[in-house]
Amino acid sequence: MAGRGKSGDRIEPSFSGRPAREDDEFSLDADDRVIGSRSARRGGSKPPPQRAARQRRREPREREGGGLFGFLRGVVYWCVVLFIWAGIGVAGLVLYYGSRMPSASTWAIPERPPNVKITAVDGSVIANRGATGGEALSLENMSPYIPEAVIAIEDRRFYSHFGVDPLGLGRAIVTNFTAGHMVQGGSTLTQQLAKNLFLSPERTLERKVQEVLLALWLEQKYTKDQILAMYLNRVFFGSNAYGVEAASRRYFNKSARDVNLGEAAVLAGLLKAPSRLSPARDAEAANARAQLVLAAMREQGFITDSEVKTAMSQTPASAKSYWSGAGHYVADMVMDELPGLIGDVKEDIIVDTTIDKSLEKKAEQSLVDVLEKEGGKLDASQAALVSIDGTGAIRALVGGRDYATSQFNRAVKAKRQPGSSFKPFVYTAALEKGLTPFSVFNDAPIRIGDWTPENYEKKYNGEVTLATALAKSLNTVAAQLVMYDGPDQVIKLAHRLGIESELQPNASIALGTSEVSLMELTASYAAFMNGGYKATPHVIRRVTTAEGKVLYENTYDSPPRVLSEQIAAQMDAMMMGVIENGTGKSAKIPGWQAAGKTGTTQNSRDALFVGFTSNLTTGVWFGNDDGKPMKKVTGGGLPAKAWKEFMVAAHKGLSPAPLFGNGQLIDDPNSGQPMAQAAPDGGQPVTAEVPPQTTIGGIISGVFGGGENAERYPQAPVRQQRASPGNGPVPPADLADGGSSGYDGIVPPGDVGGSQTTSSVQPRRTTLLDLIMGQ
Repeated sequence: MAGRGKSGDRIEPSFSGRPAREDDEFSLDADDRVIGSRSARRGGSKPPPQRAARQRRREPREREGGGLFGFLRGVVYWCVVLFIWAGIGVAGLVLYYGSRMPSASTWAIPERPPNVKITAVDGSVIANRGATGGEALSLENMSPYIPEAVIAIEDRRFYSHFGVDPLGLGRAIVTNFTAGHMVQGGSTLTQQLAKNLFLSPERTLERKVQEVLLALWLEQKYTKDQILAMYLNRVFFGSNAYGVEAASRRYFNKSARDVNLGEAAVLAGLLKAPSRLSPARDAEAANARAQLVLAAMREQGFITDSEVKTAMSQTPASAKSYWSGAGHYVADMVMDELPGLIGDVKEDIIVDTTIDKSLEKKAEQSLVDVLEKEGGKLDASQAALVSIDGTGAIRALVGGRDYATSQFNRAVKAKRQPGSSFKPFVYTAALEKGLTPFSVFNDAPIRIGDWTPENYEKKYNGEVTLATALAKSLNTVAAQLVMYDGPDQVIKLAHRLGIESELQPNASIALGTSEVSLMELTASYAAFMNGGYKATPHVIRRVTTAEGKVLYENTYDSPPRVLSEQIAAQMDAMMMGVIENGTGKSAKIPGWQAAGKTGTTQNSRDALFVGFTSNLTTGVWFGNDDGKPMKKVTGGGLPAKAWKEFMVAAHKGLSPAPLFGNGQLIDDPNSGQPMAQAAPDGGQPVTAEVPPQTTIGGIISGVFGGGENAERYPQAPVRQQRASPGNGPVPPADLADGGSSGYDGIVPPGDVGGSQTTSSVQPRRTTLLDLIMGQ
């Protein structure tokens, strides 16, 4: 210690015999440790320098490996931590949004909107109406291809998941992430049903959480088949069709019970985008999507390769943009009448109608055939038809050319001037006042007040019987008759037989200037066909609930008598002459007695034919919605042709039966007076009393002067009359024959000229000529 004190230099510690380390790291050998090995303490030899160096070089590598492992371990640790916190957060959201929902004990499946099933007389479905557009079907009742197609393309693990499909959700996330946009959804069919039943379509986290909760509840409450059936009967398929039954009838015009594999693929493909993929909007897109559905079904083992090839040829190319088929005119009519019969519809109901579907199709086809063949060249674009039996039951109704194009029912809602098809009411009123089919009138130029009616062909026939005048649709005779009957009497009779529209009490009513619907006009003719009973038109027979409870049943089985048998038989015989040798020759039905009347309005704006056999009374109208004139179309043209085509088809296979009264006019062998032959049921003939000889001047004077019509019509002058042989009223002589008018050259109301070859009096044209000149 003295020596160290003597030295003034500082001595730094050193480690002899050991080279310096490059990293200057401080280290100790075994000899330097306080606690060493026994050999070291006893002076044993040191380990070789090379071994020590290897130990020193190993230490940094061990520290590096520990760092990487520690990093990975840290990542896993924090992932677990984050997952736990995320789970806690999700659980919190579920609890929060779940607390905002009503108690699960109050959850219930909402009632499906009521459906109105409308059926024909044979029980087949005409249409479905209501918010859904179709009835609900069980899985067993629908085509098996439909649920298979929907499961294959929408939820292939439907029968294995618990309401939420984690695998499907994960696959959708990966697919959407790869594509960069939304191409696949992760919702199950159960979730979609929950959304449709309970939730709004908005895309929010709250709605998604509630959707999952409701899906889990549905899975616990119902079986898989029940859930699938509820889904298929409520899901939206586009074009206002909810459920497979409505969609099938909408796009394929058939029940979901009968769809084939290709059609089922189209329906399943609609679920992705009902409006965009609708076959009524884009048939190519609908079929392309259907091919994907077929491929998915093949992948799932539902179908084979050969079935795929067959289905590709079955997929429909297109569908109409709206419901198609004339039956939908009937369905609309039913829905209009239903509230008045049973009130609001609160449950599924079945409406049994009087419609015969085979007749309905024949009626529609007859109109289409005539329109396509001749409508274009004659400027006729629309038509309507009504066919009624003797009780007033509507057997067929077509409201227009194509329901998909126009849903307006021209047979029921449109009111048109009937033209000469109104004349049977004028003639019937005359018969009830005592005239007979053999009463004689003079067909010649006539003027009533300021009105100068003309015949359609502007030709005159001189003295003719009423039967001939009706067969040839002579306007001048009809005008004389309406003044003989009085317009009010004609109106009363028309209303009695079934015309409900308001009719104007003027002389021109003889030529059908007051507007009526084809429905009421046709139903009124049925009174002639059935022997004089009112035939109230009706289409609804019965309304029942789905369980069979009767809510309504019609009571038209005891109609009132509105015509005597004699008058009905006489009119049948007279209108039979219209078809046999008059203006309705185009309507002849081989082997059947038929009667009817043509009608044509001014400039051929409307053309009608209404006629009947012993089975059916049918009315047909042709024209244009905008009132545009057709090219010389008369009631004996297009309407009579369509009437014949329909009636021939409707009577195919039936045994011919005569008209009421057998359609004949004979003389009573006892009195020599004309009468109608007895009805086929064996009733006794009734002799018609012929009124005493009168003159047309007296007839018109009686209408114009005195009584309740005194203020409505001016007094007619008194004229010199001449007698003429024959039955019934005889027109007076024309001024050219030397008669005096009493008006100093002014032609009085009701003046009738003589024959066309001798008359010098020309009919005075007035604005009333713009009224209908019926054929």
